[in-house]
Amino acid sequence: MPSNVLSTLTSTPLFAVGLTLAAYLLGSLLFKRLRNPSWLPAILIAALLLAAALVAIGLPYATYYQGATWLTILLGPATVALGMPLYQQLPRIRELWQPLALCLPIAAALAACYALGIAWVMGASPAILASLAAKSVTAPIAIGITEQLGGNIALLMGALLVTGVVTIPLVSVVARLLTITDERLIGFALGLNGHAIGTVRAFEISPTAGAFASLGMSLTGIFTALLLPLAWRLISPGG
Repeated sequence: MPSNVLSTLTSTPLFAVGLTLAAYLLGSLLFKRLRNPSWLPAILIAALLLAAALVAIGLPYATYYQGATWLTILLGPATVALGMPLYQQLPRIRELWQPLALCLPIAAALAACYALGIAWVMGASPAILASLAAKSVTAPIAIGITEQLGGNIALLMGALLVTGVVTIPLVSVVARLLTITDERLIGFALGLNGHAIGTVRAFEISPTAGAFASLGMSLTGIFTALLLPLAWRLISPGG
C-alpha cells in the first residue's frame, strides 16, 4: 500500500479499530465454520488474520497499536461488568468459598512461577521475565503490573494470547482425565489460568461455569496485583 495512502488512513484511530473489529468478526465466522474447535479459538484466528493484514499493508505494529489503544480502555469496564454473573451465582459461590480460597493463592502463584522458571532456565533477560510474570492475569491488570516491573507490553500481550489459547484445551483434557464434571470447578480453572479468553470459553459451557471463571479471573488479578510487584522487588537483582 502506498505510504501516503497508509498515512492518511492511520491519521485517525478509526482504521485500526475497524481493522481489529473486522479481524474479530471474520475470526468468529471461521471459528463457527470449523465447528468451534477448542484448540483454535476465535480470538487466535482473529489475531492471526490481523497480523497477516498488518504485514500485507506494511503497517508497523507501533502505529497500529497507537490507533487501537482506546480499545484497551474498554477492557476495564468489560471486566467490571463480569460482576453481574458473579452476583447471580452468589449462592453457589458461597457453597465452595473455602476450597476456592485455599487453592487460589497456590494456583495463582504457580501460574506465574512456572513460566518464569522455564524462561529463566532458558536464559531469558530480566526484561523478558518481567513481561511474562503477569501472563495469567486479565489484560487491564496485567498491563499495570508489567509497567511496574519494567516489562514489555507487546510481549505481555503475546504471552496473554498464548496462555489463554493453551489453557482451554489443557483444562478440557485434565478435566476428562480426572473425571471432573462440575462446571463450577472447570469454570474456575479456566478463569484462573486463562483470564478473559478462558472466561469466554467458560460462558460457552454454561452461565454457571462463566460466573466461576469470572470469579477465578478477578481473584487471580487481585492476588497477583497485590503480591507480584512486592515479590519481584524482593527477588530481582537490585530489588
